[in-house]
Amino acid sequence: MKKLTIATRVSDLALWQAYHIKERIERSFPEIEVVLNKIVSNGDKILDKPLALIGGKGHFTKELEDEMLAGNADIAVHSLKDVPTYIPKGLELVAVTERQDQSDVFLSHKYATLNDLPQGAVVGTTSLRRRMQLLQKRPDLKIKDLRGNVNTRLRKLSEGQYDAIILAWIGLNRLDLLKDIPYTDKLSLDMMIPPMGQAALGIEIVQGDAKILEIAQSLKDENTFISTQIERDFISKIGAGCSAPVACNAVINDGVITFRTMIGYPNGTNIMSEKIVRDVDECKNLGSEMAKIMIDNGAMELLKKAEELAFKDEMPQRL
Repeated sequence: MKKLTIATRVSDLALWQAYHIKERIERSFPEIEVVLNKIVSNGDKILDKPLALIGGKGHFTKELEDEMLAGNADIAVHSLKDVPTYIPKGLELVAVTERQDQSDVFLSHKYATLNDLPQGAVVGTTSLRRRMQLLQKRPDLKIKDLRGNVNTRLRKLSEGQYDAIILAWIGLNRLDLLKDIPYTDKLSLDMMIPPMGQAALGIEIVQGDAKILEIAQSLKDENTFISTQIERDFISKIGAGCSAPVACNAVINDGVITFRTMIGYPNGTNIMSEKIVRDVDECKNLGSEMAKIMIDNGAMELLKKAEELAFKDEMPQRL
């Protein structure tokens, strides 16, 4: 094999991720030329509708997968949080890179922290998961949806369209954008539970080529693979899509895994949350076990109602 093609979206963050993986592969396999196949996904083109109404986060991955299945790319680099738990036939998610800081971050040009926001302040987020957790803590806030790439979102904040916005810390850090925002406050994992796969990169490949598999697995971090698989198993078992307010996060420290989950209504009510702490060598089925606990407690009925409420007219306008 002399050349390897990586399929990637064309957003600034996606390109950062793809070039990062390109450099890692070239260091480990200097005999291989690595090139990028840059693709504009539907999720990047349609910015005036919520993701759930255009097919969910799979719209960030489908075009890349189509390119691989058509023979135009060997691997795809995804933000793992955007990768559905279903992988098309002929493709395989074989590696997950070492996870970086998973925190969400509070950003504002006026206020230092979430607690400093006045009654009725306008907070921007695209995420029903964040909406749920924000309104659980501050039911007085007005949550206004926020679409566009990272720079567009930050511009809308600086223009005063929002008193604050919530984004993933890792993307802003990778693009060196935090320095331009007057007030930033990283939210703890207890305060704002992340989504499945946040701050990890998923490496998806075309099945059947031993060399591509070897290259992809050279990028794999075992602890991150274990923890994110637990998260993906949980999401798969409860059948939650991006129209459902769901948070789940598994963290490994010193051989012990802590798995937090939360589901509820998008208005911050009817919250169901669980936490399990267990030795890593006993966590193989932890995602499925957590799903069963929550399903036995009524999670499916709660999710069905949450999805019905997600896009009601009384919800704040989606941009």
